[in-house]
Parts: sequence; C-alpha cells; structure tokens
Amino acid sequence: MDEDVLSTAGHLVSLAARGFARLSESRLKPLGFGVGQLPVLVALQNGKASTQRDLARFARVEQPPMAQMLARMERDGLIERTRDPADGRSSRIVLTKTAQECMPKAIAALFQGNREALAGFTDAEAGQLVDLLKRLIDNLDQIASAESSAQL
Repeated sequence: MDEDVLSTAGHLVSLAARGFARLSESRLKPLGFGVGQLPVLVALQNGKASTQRDLARFARVEQPPMAQMLARMERDGLIERTRDPADGRSSRIVLTKTAQECMPKAIAALFQGNREALAGFTDAEAGQLVDLLKRLIDNLDQIASAESSAQL
C-alpha cells in the first residue's frame, strides 16, 4: 500500500484544526471564553441568532449540546435569557455586558493567533487556503446531507 493515511487531507486538516483549537483555547481562556463557545458569541454579537434553535443551527450542533453550552455560559455570566415579546413560550439570548466588553480582546487574540499560524504564507496563499477550506466544508456538508437523506 503506497498511500500514507497520515498524509491525507482529512488527517492533516484534523491536525490543523486541533492545533488551532489548542491555540485559540489558550488565548480565550484568560478572557473567560472557550473555543467551543465562539460560534455562539459571534452569532449573538452580530445579531445573527438569538434563540437556542437559531444558535444550534448557526453553530451546526444539535439542540441538546447547545442547551448544555448555553446553561454553562449563563452560569458563567456570558449570556442572559429574556422572554421573547413576540412569543411568551420562547426566550431570547443576549450577551451580558461583561461578555460584550471582552469580545474585542477575544477577536483580536484570535486574529493574532491566525496571523502567527500563517507565518510565511503570502496574503494570496492565506486567502487561497481559506477559499479551499470553505469548498472542503461545502463538500462535506453536501455528503452529510446526501447520506442523511439516503437513510430516511
């Protein structure tokens, strides 16, 4: 067998993802954030989602893990839940003032980590890498969707 499974795109992307996660975690932890919370924090900061269901969809996770994450974030003072004025059965989720104030530092730390990780890459190479990764993610999403449809 001539192929080296440890040199496949899937394995290398996995190693890179774990490396980025460790780097991001070490930089976010002192600010009171976790890397897994990043999609929720960004969605709430940018107004892209404000319900648990919308946040789960945005972050591409199932409802039960999202509920657990939101409970921890509420416990840690990062989010608050308020009654939805349009639907009394539902609640809206917002960042606390503390979380809002820490977000610029967190974003700056993440961008700095990305710059450091891409040291030696030209701007064109870094842009191409991002474009290629987006295409890869789209392909993986299509495969997952097709496979889940086939199982129905």
